Amino acid sequence: MAENEQIEIFIISDSSGETSLTVAQTAVAQFPDLNVKYQRFPFIQTASILKGILDLAKKKNAVLYYTLVTKSLTEQLRDFTAENNLQAFDCIQPAMKVLSNRSHLEPAAIPSMNHSLTDTYFDRISAMEFAVAYDDGKDPAGLLKADIVILGVSRTSKTPLSLFLANRGLKVANLPLSPKAQLPDDLWKVDSNKIIGLTNNPKVLRRIRQQRMISYGLPAESDYSDTNKIKAELEYADTIYRKIGCLEINVANKSIEETATLILESLNLEPAEVDTIKD
Repeated sequence: MAENEQIEIFIISDSSGETSLTVAQTAVAQFPDLNVKYQRFPFIQTASILKGILDLAKKKNAVLYYTLVTKSLTEQLRDFTAENNLQAFDCIQPAMKVLSNRSHLEPAAIPSMNHSLTDTYFDRISAMEFAVAYDDGKDPAGLLKADIVILGVSRTSKTPLSLFLANRGLKVANLPLSPKAQLPDDLWKVDSNKIIGLTNNPKVLRRIRQQRMISYGLPAESDYSDTNKIKAELEYADTIYRKIGCLEINVANKSIEETATLILESLNLEPAEVDTIKD
């Protein structure tokens, strides 16, 4: 492990995630020199949403702590982490297993039994599914349906930012920008106030891309991490942002939470106005 390397810890739960977070924090407390960052993904109850989060975990080589009472989701997570050599800890199935062994009863396996299913909950689930469906420009039709459209060159945190905002009930579509790719016509029909352009500093982006290549077992130096090509990509993106007239945010040295706050403020949504998970 590289010195000062940050370990991302994903808290995945079909409820609030408080149990997994507590277990993770208790474990981390025994490693005072670790540099960790937590991301919580609560109320995960569909395979499609879980797939999007797992793909993100793979990109970040995250450590997973999870509470999923549904066996199919648990198996999906276990299979994925085993296939991709990710470290994960199940915080609930073993606990249910010992009770089942002692009582000879099967658990109800009903997610969020201690949480009411409010309209906000269903909005959050819908938004998460939307973010997964319209991630990385997979379907340009989502641009006109989205509450927020995020643009950016590769490795400017479009996907994690989309999931973070979706976790707050906002429908987010994101679109990668490249001088070689044609922009969809629908982009020019979107209200510019709903569009957020992400950028980065060339040196920072180069380092991120180099680390990305290394994580794939490939040489750090490539066209993907070439400084001149990165500058050209960023200049192209900046030209698009000016043409659209959208808000541009430099994500260099900003956390996902900080970037999300800037976006919420641009939409006149103060952080306090956004519904939060009640643990």
